[in-house]
Amino acid sequence: MYTTELHNERIAQMTFVYVYLIYLVKIMRKGRTELELLLIIEWLTGYNASEIKWLIAEKVNFQEFFEKAHLHPNAHKITGMICGYRIEELENAITRQVRYLDKLIDELAKGKTLEKVMR
Repeated sequence: MYTTELHNERIAQMTFVYVYLIYLVKIMRKGRTELELLLIIEWLTGYNASEIKWLIAEKVNFQEFFEKAHLHPNAHKITGMICGYRIEELENAITRQVRYLDKLIDELAKGKTLEKVMR
């Protein structure tokens, strides 16, 4: 799917802490916990809870966040629509990886079990 360079750059420069807080509010409204959020991020990126807290404190952007991450080997199996984009069609790697995370958080908020979210 086509996205503009401006769109991709904007996504890459967003700070992880900003989006993390949005994710946290979203899932907590649905009765989920911060621990579940951390587990999903760890599954996708390989970062443990203390590393995630450090990344938050350092206010890293998504480009830095995903450049240092070790994506789960099954991350490419995350498909579907999120934010109006079909994930598997996104060409820009950072944008696609951010949408992977968005999709997992969305599934958690919709009530899927951790086992189903973490394919």
